[in-house]
Amino acid sequence: MDVTRLRIRFTTKDTMAKQQPASEESTPQESSKQQDSKTHGKKGPTPRRSDAQAANFRPLVPEDRKEAKRQANEKLRASQAEARAGMARGDDRYLRESDRGPQKRFMRDYIDSRFTLGELLVPMMFLVIIATFFPSTSAAFWAMGFIWVYLAVCVLEGILYGRIIRKKIADVVGPAKVEKGFYFASVGRSMQMRFLRMPKPQVKRFSKVEFTGR
Repeated sequence: MDVTRLRIRFTTKDTMAKQQPASEESTPQESSKQQDSKTHGKKGPTPRRSDAQAANFRPLVPEDRKEAKRQANEKLRASQAEARAGMARGDDRYLRESDRGPQKRFMRDYIDSRFTLGELLVPMMFLVIIATFFPSTSAAFWAMGFIWVYLAVCVLEGILYGRIIRKKIADVVGPAKVEKGFYFASVGRSMQMRFLRMPKPQVKRFSKVEFTGR
């Protein structure tokens, strides 16, 4: 029994002695791998919190206020110029909501393609003002009467254009889909001088204009 116990002890000690170097050899490899991973994952020391905040800090108000004001004014002027140019060419993005769409565009093109009596209303008014300076009271009276009659004719002309435009649009899209405001818009545009209209005329005078719904 004693001999058997001694053999078991010696066998256990030999087995532990053989296994221990293997575990010791694996430990430096694992430690070297951990060091390599730390070296590759981290390129430098971690910056302090105050340094990181200072690097990300951007002043809300620039130091040179005159330069900032000048840049803001330049941006405002550029946006205003773009809006005026877009309105002049009839771009819907820069027009009022009541002036947008193919129907209102057709109204403008239809009136711009014709010569209207309302275009001469402003020159006629200047003639009436000149007539009031004449010593004869009858000349001023007849001039004032003439301009009121001429104004009524111009209004009737604009209403007639509005009626024609509504009919042409209704023939394409149907009466239920015709927009409102054609009479007032037709009177106003037909009584403006051509070079003062806004948006600017996009068609030549006496050209043929048809409504297509687009």
